[in-house]
Amino acid sequence: MKVVKTIQEAREIIAAWRKEGLSVGLVPTMGYLHEGHQSLIAKSVSQNDRTVVSVFVNPIQFGPNEDLEAYPRDLNRDMQLVEATGGDLIFNPEPSEMYPPHFTSFIDTTETTELLCGAVRPIHFRGVCTVVGKLFNIVRPDRAYFGQKDAQQLATIRRFVRDLNFGIEIVPCPIVREADGLAKSSRNTYLSPAERQAALILSKSLKLGKEAIENGEKDAKKVIEIIKANLATEPLARIDYVEVVDFENIQRVDTISGETLVAIAVYIGKTRLIDNFIIG
Repeated sequence: MKVVKTIQEAREIIAAWRKEGLSVGLVPTMGYLHEGHQSLIAKSVSQNDRTVVSVFVNPIQFGPNEDLEAYPRDLNRDMQLVEATGGDLIFNPEPSEMYPPHFTSFIDTTETTELLCGAVRPIHFRGVCTVVGKLFNIVRPDRAYFGQKDAQQLATIRRFVRDLNFGIEIVPCPIVREADGLAKSSRNTYLSPAERQAALILSKSLKLGKEAIENGEKDAKKVIEIIKANLATEPLARIDYVEVVDFENIQRVDTISGETLVAIAVYIGKTRLIDNFIIG
């Protein structure tokens, strides 16, 4: 496995693979990898001849008061995990490599980014789509792998890949959870022991909502009420949003039918966590 810092180095290695007729998978990450990322890498390794993992904390997707500087970083740990999982190349550029002086071109999206995280993080998805678009142009993968935990991100990337004719297969991968149900996240490291215990309210509340739907509840407002009521039982939890939307367009629905995303964002102390499930 190799680690490269420049676009030119990455392109040279990938061009050599292409000359051999090899297929290439891409797993875009912001590093501080965990078992959730590992599942994406393993999926890529199983479906492609070579796998590239990008490790890049993307500055343009963070707002002014968000956790860019505090976001956890550990490249040596990431290298060990990628190598153990079978990845072939880590692309770990500096921000100046990805965003040269006078960088002014962005990929912006509408509809899928209006609600959920897009409503409270107005520049976030422009930053996500721009960096992912750049990674697609640098690596030119056959397939790219994204986790369902960031379901709005997944839906948005699928949309811009379709709209802009990137010709890349987007492979969604299931949420990976701790044994007690907490969704794996690099931001879980921010939680104190008491907050870590309190964070279980997210998966427990979603479970109640999912059970209600499976038992025949089709009214989206009632499902939201069930989830909010359970979240309210945890003193350390502060709700950002609880939404029921159609998964393709990320627009609110009144009645649950077809492929539906039930998504929540909750602050546990100062840490904002997201979780969801998809039904149908």
